Amino acid sequence: MIDPHLFAMFMAGAVALNLTPGPDMAFVLAQSASGGARRGIAAALGIGVGALFHMMLAAFGLTALFAAWPLAFDIVRYAGAAYLVWIAIGMIRDPPHLRPAAREASAWTAFRRGVLTNVMNPKVAMFFIAYLPQFVSPHAGPTWAQILILGLAFDLSGTLVNSAVAFGGGRLADRMRRNPTLGRAMGWLSGGVMGALALRLAWPIRR
Repeated sequence: MIDPHLFAMFMAGAVALNLTPGPDMAFVLAQSASGGARRGIAAALGIGVGALFHMMLAAFGLTALFAAWPLAFDIVRYAGAAYLVWIAIGMIRDPPHLRPAAREASAWTAFRRGVLTNVMNPKVAMFFIAYLPQFVSPHAGPTWAQILILGLAFDLSGTLVNSAVAFGGGRLADRMRRNPTLGRAMGWLSGGVMGALALRLAWPIRR
């Protein structure tokens, strides 16, 4: 069973990331702003399905690597911490901006585009590989099972956030464009959470 403390930390970072405007949220907003909530939700579901590909890669590819080369776990852990620091700096220095509405398309097209946009994004693969293994405990069961559970929790959180965003349509996008202070504040908040997680991952608490 995954350590509740580690899982709570994981979800704190996951929710912070999912609430931060980025390419996924921008895509959902673009679809809902130009075609309504139905198309926005279809895009959110497509993004969620696409994330399953990266989750499976992280679960089974990394499990085999750790078994063959135990030192790889520490290498991935430190690389992941460095990556989170990089994300934090980017959030603070340059908070993501929302893109304008995309052209008209059907809900099915929005879903397919959501899947492809996520699967073909190397940054998503980097994030899953760097982030998920940091919260795996050697005493909590098979590594692949823990990564799958964490990945599903992250994916569900992101899909729920993006679906909620779809209902908001273009109103949130308009507010962010009119009030850049809101975007900067969100960047500082999310960047601070990522920085704290990076420190925790680089210097784990010994039990």
